[in-house]
Amino acid sequence: STRNCPWKMNQLPPKSPVASPVSESTNSRVEALDNLSMDSFWLEVENIKQSAEAEQEECSLADVKTQEEGEAEAEWLQDAGLSELLGDPASDKDNLVLLSTLTRTQAAAVQRRLDTYSRSRRRKNKHPVRDVRDIFGVASSEETATEKEESTPDPLWHNLRTSNTQRKTQDYSCTVRNPGKEEVFNMDVAYSEQAAVLLKGSLLSESRKLKEGNALIRFKIPKGRLGVTRIGDLSAQDMKKIPTLALIELTALCDILGFELKRNKAAKLKTTEKRLFGVPLNTLLENDQKLLPNTKVPLLLQALLSCLEKRGLETEGILRVSGSQTRIKSLEQKLERDFYSGLFRWDEVHQNDVSGLLKRFIRELPAPLLTAEYLPAFAAVQNIPDLKQRLQALNLLILILPEPNRNTLKALLEFLSKVVARENNNKMNLWNVSTVMAPNLFMHKGLPNKIPEGKEKQLAEGAADVVRMMIHYQDLLWTVSSFLVAQVRKLNESNSKRYQFCDKRIKNLLRKIHADKDKVEKNQGEPSKIVKVHASLLLKDSLEVHLNNATRVADVLRQFQKNLCQNGWNIVNTVNLLKCNNSVECTNLLLYEVGGNIGEHCLDPDTYLLDLYHINPHAEWIIKQNPSCPRMF
Repeated sequence: STRNCPWKMNQLPPKSPVASPVSESTNSRVEALDNLSMDSFWLEVENIKQSAEAEQEECSLADVKTQEEGEAEAEWLQDAGLSELLGDPASDKDNLVLLSTLTRTQAAAVQRRLDTYSRSRRRKNKHPVRDVRDIFGVASSEETATEKEESTPDPLWHNLRTSNTQRKTQDYSCTVRNPGKEEVFNMDVAYSEQAAVLLKGSLLSESRKLKEGNALIRFKIPKGRLGVTRIGDLSAQDMKKIPTLALIELTALCDILGFELKRNKAAKLKTTEKRLFGVPLNTLLENDQKLLPNTKVPLLLQALLSCLEKRGLETEGILRVSGSQTRIKSLEQKLERDFYSGLFRWDEVHQNDVSGLLKRFIRELPAPLLTAEYLPAFAAVQNIPDLKQRLQALNLLILILPEPNRNTLKALLEFLSKVVARENNNKMNLWNVSTVMAPNLFMHKGLPNKIPEGKEKQLAEGAADVVRMMIHYQDLLWTVSSFLVAQVRKLNESNSKRYQFCDKRIKNLLRKIHADKDKVEKNQGEPSKIVKVHASLLLKDSLEVHLNNATRVADVLRQFQKNLCQNGWNIVNTVNLLKCNNSVECTNLLLYEVGGNIGEHCLDPDTYLLDLYHINPHAEWIIKQNPSCPRMF
C-alpha cells in the first residue's frame, strides 16, 4: 500500500452534485483495466519506498499552507492574466483586451471566480473590489440571488443539481465509440463550448454510457483551411499568451464537466548543493546553456535517454527491472563529479542502472515534472468519463506547463514511445511502461497526502491510464488548438488598435471589435491576389506568387524550388539549402507568417494562403530553412 510510503499521489475529486455519474463511468473504465496487470506499478512504488527509506532525511514532507477563502480565486485571476480585476481600475485596458477574446463559457468561468472572490472580500470587511457587472454587464436575477445567498453555488451548479434531481440516471458522456474507427478531434471550436453543447443535448435525451473499455481510439485532427499549429510553430512572444488562455479554457471546461480545478501551492524544499540531481529545471537549463546555447532539455536527461536508446531498447524488462540501489547512488555521485567534465564512462554502466538513474532524476526534481500546481489536475483527468474530453483537458494542461517542463516531458514521452515500439524484444508494452512511469510522475516527496482510504487501487490505475494517454496521444497533445491561435490573433489585433474603453461592459467592447472584423470579412471575397514571398537569408530576390483559393504553402515552396533550379537565382548561401544528396528539396524549407496579428508562425504545408492573407493581410511571408534539417559546413 502507498500509505506506508512518504511520497504520495494526489487526487482531485469531482464536485458532489455530479459525483455519481462521473464515478460510475470512471469505475466502469477502471474495471475494464483490471485484466491489465498493476504488478509493475506496486513494484515501482516499493522500489521508491526503499530508496526513500535509505535517505529519510531528504524525503521529509514539506508543510503546505492551507489557503484561505478567496485566496485560490485570487491566485487563479493572477495566473489567468487578470490580476488587475482584484482592485486596480487603472489597468482596465489590458484586462478588457484579454476578456474581449473569450468565448461565452470562458467568460462565465472568469465571472464565477470574481463572484467568489468578491463575496470572500465582503465577508472580511475589506475594501470592496470592483463589481463584476462593471466587467460583464448587468447580472441576471438568478445570479443576483446567488450572490445574496453566500452558501449557494453558482447558477451552473444549481442547474446541474436540479437536472440530477429530475433525471437521476443522467450521464455526461458522449456516444458509444467504435475503437476500430477513426474519430474527428475538433480543435476549431473551444472545448468548453463543445462540452456545453453535449451537456445541453444530454439533458434532453436518454442517458448514454461510454463503453470504450481500455481501447485507445484513433483520433484525427481535421485540417482546416489554415492548417494545424504545433507547439514550437509559434514565436516565444505569442506562446507566452497561450498558457493564460489555456488556463481560462481548462477552467471553463472543468466547470461544464462538473469538476473543481484546484491547484497545489508549490512546496518550499531545502536547497541543494548538487549540480544535477535535485536541481530545478530552470537552473539546470541555465547551466547547460552556458555550455550549449539554445539547450531546451537538460543535458543530463539527454545523455540518459541517448544511452538507453543506443543500448537499452532491446533489453528485456527495461524500466521495469530495477538496478541496484547501491550502484545507482554511486553512479549519481560520479555523475555529479564527472558529467560536465566529460569523464563519465557511459559504456561501463548497466542499462537497468541507467533506467534507474532516469527515474531517479525525474523523482528528485524539487518540484514535480508536471508541476506542483497542476499535478492534482493531471491526476483528476482520469475522472472525466469521455476519452475525447480527457484528451482535451490533457492538451490544455500541457499548454499550461512552463516551457522547460513541457520540453522535458516531451523528450521523455518520445523515448517511452520508442520503448513501446520494441515491445516484442523488451517485453514492455504500453501498459507496462505506463504503470512503471506513473509512480515516478505522480508521487512526490514535496506534496501532502490526499489519498482517501480505499482509493489507492483506483488512483493508481487512473494515474497509469493518464501516462498511457500522454505516451500514445503525444502528437495530438502537443498541438495548439486553432481556437487558441485565433484568440492570440485577436489579442494582438486589440493591443495594436488600442480601443477607447469608455464603456466598461464587455458586450459593447465585443460589438465594436466584431464590427471591425465584419469590415475585414467584406474584403475577403477577392478570388485571387498577387503577393511577394521573401527569402532574404537565402536569396537576394523575392518570389512573386499568384494566390487563388487552391494555393497552399506546399505549392509555393515547390514553385520556389523550381525557380531556384531553373532560373539560376543568386543564392546567398548554397550550403544552407543542400541536403546530404546535394539536391535542393522543398522539404528543407519552411514558410513563415511574420507580423500583422501574429509574431511569427511556421505554417503547415497544407495551409491555404489566400485564406491566411484575408485573416492577416499585413503579414510578411518569409521562406527559411527547416532548423531540423542537417547542415553541411
